[in-house]
Amino acid sequence: MTHYENDPQQLIAILLDIQAASNRNYVEQRWAELASSVLNIPLSKIYDVLTFYAMFSTKERGEFVIEICKSTPCHFTNAEEVKRWFEEAAGINIGETTEDGRLSLFRTSCIGACDIGPAVKIGEHVFGNLTEEKVRKLVNYCKEGRAKELESLCQD
Repeated sequence: MTHYENDPQQLIAILLDIQAASNRNYVEQRWAELASSVLNIPLSKIYDVLTFYAMFSTKERGEFVIEICKSTPCHFTNAEEVKRWFEEAAGINIGETTEDGRLSLFRTSCIGACDIGPAVKIGEHVFGNLTEEKVRKLVNYCKEGRAKELESLCQD
C-alpha cells in the first residue's frame, strides 16, 4: 500500500497486488482488514469492491485461473463445447480448483475478444480460435506450471 502512498483512490490496484501476492489468486480477510485500516476505508466498502468485480475472489483459486467467455458472440462460436473441453482436460467442473491448486475454471462475461471467439482468459492473457487440441495444450501447460510456453499461445 505504501507503493501507492496509501491512497484510497488506488484501492483496486492495491487489491489486485494483494491478490497476486497471495499465490492463490484471492484476497484473504486479514489482508482486506489491513487495507481497510491503512486506507481508512470501511471494510464493507472493501468487500463491495471484492464482490462486485469478477477479477477478484475472496476464496482460494488456482495458480492459473481459466475464465471461459460466455458472451453471446462466443456462445455462437461453440463456447459450450470449449467449456466441456476444458472440464475434460482439467478433470474439474466450472467453479472448481484442481486438488494440486494449479488451476481453476470459471465462466466470465465478455473479455473483449469477440473476433477470435470462442475465447478464454488465463491470468492477463487472452487465447482464442480454440480447438480441442489447443485447449488440451493450454491445460497441460497450466498443470505443469509452464507459464512462458503458455504465453507463446497468447493472442492479446
